[in-house]
Amino acid sequence: MKLDNAKANLASDTLAALCEFVGCSVDAGPHYSPDERPYIERFFGTVASRLSSRLPGYTGSHPRDLRRALADPKGNLRLYVSLDELEELIEYAIASYHGTPHAGLNSITPLEAMTYFVRGKQQLLTWLPEQHRRTLCLMQTARRCRVRAYLEQGVRPHINLYRVRYTNPVLACSTHLIGQPLLVYMNADDLRCVRAFLADGTELGVLEAQGAWRVVPHNLKLRQEILKLHGDKRARPLGSNPIEAYIQAKLAKARKTRKAASDLAQAMRMLTAAPMVRVPPGPVTSTGIAAPVASLAAAPNAEVTAPASVRPRKLTIGTGQVF
Repeated sequence: MKLDNAKANLASDTLAALCEFVGCSVDAGPHYSPDERPYIERFFGTVASRLSSRLPGYTGSHPRDLRRALADPKGNLRLYVSLDELEELIEYAIASYHGTPHAGLNSITPLEAMTYFVRGKQQLLTWLPEQHRRTLCLMQTARRCRVRAYLEQGVRPHINLYRVRYTNPVLACSTHLIGQPLLVYMNADDLRCVRAFLADGTELGVLEAQGAWRVVPHNLKLRQEILKLHGDKRARPLGSNPIEAYIQAKLAKARKTRKAASDLAQAMRMLTAAPMVRVPPGPVTSTGIAAPVASLAAAPNAEVTAPASVRPRKLTIGTGQVF
């Protein structure tokens, strides 16, 4: 993995997670030497010339760039492209690039060239394993959350993440984990559930948010806005449905302030476009809970019955070698 010497790319935690997850090494190239990274530099140049330079608000390559003046929306905010629209445009630009003939490839498309080398020259392609594709959240830095419980009040073991309780049947029955830290990985675009691991790396499974937070889709930004609206006091309750209360509060102020109208529009757009599947990408098991973790809730001397036989499932994604 070739990177430049920008400090954002050389963070030790990021490099360690990248190398361990993908299984690669990092090569930081020399300063001001784009020729050492020709493929990614050519990709950025293609995206800039075919997509970003044609969008409203393009800043150009320098202050006197003529394209900067031509792309000036002149205060019309409706001409700006949203993040969702930008993601669709980038996906379309990459697909169009792969299907367009190139002079450097003897007037064939990159997809045709790849097909030729794979089927004609027996070249091998490197694939990211399917279990890694399902656990992309593990590339981020884990958050440490301590298991808490109030057994005298009938509150079972759980963790608190951004003032919301998360738990699952295994954690709720594991009283011996009270006071111990868990490694929590979350998807900032959907906080309805997170993935938790013990300190030794054993997967505890998917922890679901409690209350309305488990049903209504929301991201980290919306959660933080709701917490800011209810104040910084942790002891203050958020109500039975804080997301609905936030929408109603912004709806009441939308006609008075522009910021409230903008926050309301962003929240409604996120709620309507959020995926309905609450379980984040992760390894698929027949029982829904990893086998090493299923024994946490059982007594040490309890008899463990053999799991029912499961027919193997044929994968649709290759194992990494293409013949």
